[in-house]
Amino acid sequence: MDAGCASGIDLSSEGEGRERGGGSGERRTATRTSHPTPHTSQLTPHRLQLPTRPIPRVHAVTDDSVLAAAGFLERARRVMRVLGTRGAVHLRAHATPAARLYEMACALATEQEATGCWLVVNDRVDVALASGAAAAQLTSRSLAVADARRIAASLALGASVHAVAEARDAAQAGADWIVAGHLYATPTHPSVPAQGVEFMEEIVAASAVPCIAIGGIRAQHVGALRARGVYGVAAIRGIWGERPDDAERAAIEYLSAYDEPAGP
Repeated sequence: MDAGCASGIDLSSEGEGRERGGGSGERRTATRTSHPTPHTSQLTPHRLQLPTRPIPRVHAVTDDSVLAAAGFLERARRVMRVLGTRGAVHLRAHATPAARLYEMACALATEQEATGCWLVVNDRVDVALASGAAAAQLTSRSLAVADARRIAASLALGASVHAVAEARDAAQAGADWIVAGHLYATPTHPSVPAQGVEFMEEIVAASAVPCIAIGGIRAQHVGALRARGVYGVAAIRGIWGERPDDAERAAIEYLSAYDEPAGP
């Protein structure tokens, strides 16, 4: 059983620097106090004391199918270990029940503390706060950035955008970083045209906070994106989908791409 906020729940059998236009990458201090939440199994949040440090470069984003796969929690732990302080695992789910999402967030909170890899909960600011996650990623389904900031001053907040004006507004409202896309063709949004690298250049130029690119991005794209001022990358299939039993190796490939010189 995982320690921390998942007390009483056994998840062991889970069904198994500023770069151009990107801000300094330094996050807000994430020191938080514990606020026990009423729950029939008496869950209490596992609080992580994070110092001010850079926004992660590589964001491993899930979807409902990734979360439902057998062995997800152990796979996520391995990814968090290899990404360390330069990475984040996003719990992103549109259909997974909030109670299950909370259980998974609690189960990963101790790994966040041990590895320095951020745990980010997409959309659900309440789950992020209750579980002790480092951050929440806000989308069109979520609270607005300014509203989330009022109730969750302790959380780092990312904002997902699809237009230059949205990026500018999110940064002005207090987002710590933005995720923009999608750049390349991806089965996640098969009916939506890819926006391309030029779109990301416009986002970087318009934003005063770190810009994370998403959408069909592979490790081989990282160098060209860095050369255009992109701060970091986010991937779903590139980490979880193509080699689900070797997700940590895929995560290492993205990190390694950041260690190489930026290319054209």
